[in-house]
Amino acid sequence: MADLVALFTSVGLSEQKAKETLKNEGLSSALRDAIVQARQLLGSKDIDRAMGTLLYSMASRLRDIRRLAFLTDHIVRRKITTDLQLSAALDFVKSHPQDPLDQRAFENSCGVGVVVTPEQIEDAVELIIRKHKVQLLAERYRFNMGILMGEARTALKWADGKIVKNEVDMQVLHLLGPKTEADLEKKPKAAKPKAPEKEKKEEQASVMDGKSLMEQLRGEALKFHKPGENYKTEGYVVTPNTMNLLKQHLELTGGQVRTRFPPEPNGILHIGHAKAINFNFGYAKANNGICFLRYDDTNPEKEEEKYFTAIKDMVEWLGYKPYAITHASDHFQLLYELAVDLIRRGHAYVCHQRGEELKGHNVPPSPWRDRPVEESLVLFERMKKGMCAEGEATLRMKLVMEDGKLDPVAYRIKYTPHHRTGDTWCMYPTYDYTHCLCDSIEHITHSLCTKEFQARRSSYFWLCNALDVYCPVQWEYGRLNLTYTVVSKRKIIKLVETGAVRDWDDPRLFTLTALRRRGFPPQAINNFCARVGVTVAQTTMEPHLLEACVREVLNDTAPRVMAVLEPLKVTITNLPADVHIPDFPADETKGSHVVPFSKTIFIEQSDFREAMEKGYKRLTPDQPVGLRHAGYIISLQRVIKDGRGKVVELEVTCSSSDSAEKPKAFIHWVSQPLQCEVRLYERLFVHKNPEDPAEVPGGFLSDLSPNSLQLVESALVDRSVSEAKVFDKFQFERVGYFSVDPDSTAEKVHVSNSNIITNHSPHVVKTGTWSLLNQKQLRNSESGL
Repeated sequence: MADLVALFTSVGLSEQKAKETLKNEGLSSALRDAIVQARQLLGSKDIDRAMGTLLYSMASRLRDIRRLAFLTDHIVRRKITTDLQLSAALDFVKSHPQDPLDQRAFENSCGVGVVVTPEQIEDAVELIIRKHKVQLLAERYRFNMGILMGEARTALKWADGKIVKNEVDMQVLHLLGPKTEADLEKKPKAAKPKAPEKEKKEEQASVMDGKSLMEQLRGEALKFHKPGENYKTEGYVVTPNTMNLLKQHLELTGGQVRTRFPPEPNGILHIGHAKAINFNFGYAKANNGICFLRYDDTNPEKEEEKYFTAIKDMVEWLGYKPYAITHASDHFQLLYELAVDLIRRGHAYVCHQRGEELKGHNVPPSPWRDRPVEESLVLFERMKKGMCAEGEATLRMKLVMEDGKLDPVAYRIKYTPHHRTGDTWCMYPTYDYTHCLCDSIEHITHSLCTKEFQARRSSYFWLCNALDVYCPVQWEYGRLNLTYTVVSKRKIIKLVETGAVRDWDDPRLFTLTALRRRGFPPQAINNFCARVGVTVAQTTMEPHLLEACVREVLNDTAPRVMAVLEPLKVTITNLPADVHIPDFPADETKGSHVVPFSKTIFIEQSDFREAMEKGYKRLTPDQPVGLRHAGYIISLQRVIKDGRGKVVELEVTCSSSDSAEKPKAFIHWVSQPLQCEVRLYERLFVHKNPEDPAEVPGGFLSDLSPNSLQLVESALVDRSVSEAKVFDKFQFERVGYFSVDPDSTAEKVHVSNSNIITNHSPHVVKTGTWSLLNQKQLRNSESGL
């Protein structure tokens, strides 16, 4: 180690930098080889600091180690002398992975032999200054000098950057003279003009458009390769046949971007899947490509038809249409034939280690790893024909994965009928074997998956190359999590089995079916995913950020109606007429509905107090209150109580708001209403991270909130919702947003709330998700109820 430290410091590295370099085995090996080669070429001459810096930079940035000697030779012979030339050289070798390299094309792309004279620099800068002269004289030193440097670097690609900058500074000084006191004053920030409200709404609505969505999908998407340029991706393995396979791929696809969304049909999709759906479908749409919905149906023990249907429904509900719906099982025969080929090539073998022996990462080496190819072929055929018991044999691939796992399983025996292929197969491929090959078969260009699959990237490339088939590129991004919930299929099943929630679509969960039932519009979920963006790091968001996106959409799309959750009967002794109420008070051109104004109306119990309290602005014996949209003000005449002293009715008189003094508040009310049952939902879990043992030592089931569901059986709602259909949405004024629930029957029709409290209801302190059940008067016109 000391020898290597001395070797690295001899070319200009500090001792600390040399020691840090030794921690990276690949980098230290490449740098050592480059220095040894450089010394051989230089003979008695020393490696100067500038050359040493280039050698280190080249060794640390080079991905194809085969090009190390070639680039070292150009650096030592002073053909590459700047970092700019080195960057161009690295780009060239990355873009030309196959031998032989075109020497002339390489040197042209790197500026080898190009000499830029001081006169050429002066003339180029002079032209640029002349182009911007008027603006320079007007703005003087407040002008963005970066524009001048950018244009100069473009015009003088191989010139020394310091010399170019000095020339720009000198010519600017010559034109403007020295800086004055006015030049040194801080430039005031220009106020950003507010976008008109209409434009803001159009911008929010446009999130469903592919290009607008991709503009908001920041991060890794910007670094993606172009179709057919897979070899430019870091870590991509190039074989002698790679370029030919890529050529065939381009001929078949026409250079089209192809993605896929590959869920396992063993559970319901959740909010994290919404991000994956938006990313896969959105990226394809933004680039005029196509996206497949592919079911990874390789585990028949856990798959059910209801999951296949629900997954397709949720993808379409979010607004996306798959180019094609495929299944891993479509390719079972081809996958089997490829497995046979893999054995013949010596890359796979039949193993008899038991399942418990293969668990974990410290798996002992298989004693059957080196068994003859013919023997494995015979045994694999026996597995296929059902001549081996479950667990008696597996097919394993000869590779070490990035996480250290040795020889992952490619096929295992399962005597379980498959929902599509029946009893045709008794052995099924694993994810590690199936995923990359299905991507290859469908000619996927960008295999987008979450970060936990990064450990499988090397095996992804290895398997495609081992079989000499087209190899797509796997890209990883951070998954999306929310606090105060769980999304694990296993844990949701436990919640259902223990009765903590009703089913996968319980509005307290964050599955997509639950969010739909809660009344969350798909546009809001897509907006949320776009705002979260696509980054490498895992993202954990608060639920209120999703709710803010829901509020933005429902505010413009959910008609206003009135409902009373805790009714108090009010009798009006002097009767006025019916009332026209706008569906959208902010824009009355969008329609209205008629509410009868009868002798008896109902208000919220909380909107009346017998005794006046400081700050209370609603109805009291001494304080009248206005009725929203009615144009009337009611004044208390008499309080009627039951035998226990509870207020059960108020007698009031009403007067026109035009003739009376303006009241301090206006309250909502209902007349001749529909009776309904309301479900008030709070968060399902008490703590922010119920799966964290440090926060919840007793496990997530011990963290269930006892107040997550409350039933209100005597709520009343405006009759205008009587023809509402399942999933229709309304804003109950001063309460929140509601959606008709699919639990509807002829006797009771259900409505779910979206957990968003309206801004103009400071007295409402309830939060959480609500669900409303309306009586049989509320008809579902779609289902005929």
